[in-house]
Amino acid sequence: MSSITQTQPLDVPSAIAQRRSIKTFKTDPIAPELLKQLVELTVAAPSSYNIQDWQIIFVQDEAQKAALSAASWNQQQIVQAPVTFVFAADPNAGEQNLTPILERGLETGAWNEGTVNYFKTAIPQFQAGLGEKRREYAIKDAIIAATHLVLAAESLGLSTCFMNGWIEDQVKQVIGAGDNPDLAIAVVVPVGYAAEPRLNPGRLPFSSNVSVDRIGNPYAG
Repeated sequence: MSSITQTQPLDVPSAIAQRRSIKTFKTDPIAPELLKQLVELTVAAPSSYNIQDWQIIFVQDEAQKAALSAASWNQQQIVQAPVTFVFAADPNAGEQNLTPILERGLETGAWNEGTVNYFKTAIPQFQAGLGEKRREYAIKDAIIAATHLVLAAESLGLSTCFMNGWIEDQVKQVIGAGDNPDLAIAVVVPVGYAAEPRLNPGRLPFSSNVSVDRIGNPYAG
């Protein structure tokens, strides 16, 4: 493992407090075992009914990174960072074969037979009932997973940047999903070692956007 790898992970509060959006990265690679740990912690994220309705593509090939950068208004952090994660959201995941998910829930003891039998009908019904909101719900699950990634990365000595500046159809072409009109791109996240420090720009006081019970009853802290 590279000597620059952080050996003592940060606790969750420290990772949250320390994390900044880094826009320039060193080209140092991420060790394979560290990358695997990042993926494991990312897919540990919760999702609606545990359907895991994301497709996570980490882009590390140089030509692929260049194409992804071009699809992202030529933002260079994608080229610089050793790996960029693309979080795609599948609105149709709840209507596909759920057997592997249901059987795994039984095996772990998390769900009993009654729960599994209920989910067999409840999940497709819930997804169908969402209608046009299926895309929105899948994107929310993908964003939750992306948040797991950035906090896991920070805790392990890596830096990240949530990116919204990209052209969805072009990103889908890069990741090989150009023929899937339903798949949505939720967020793009470069991951690597920071080439610059960034200070905390601060946050508004709680009273400006945190309320108790209803908007207009500000939380003073």
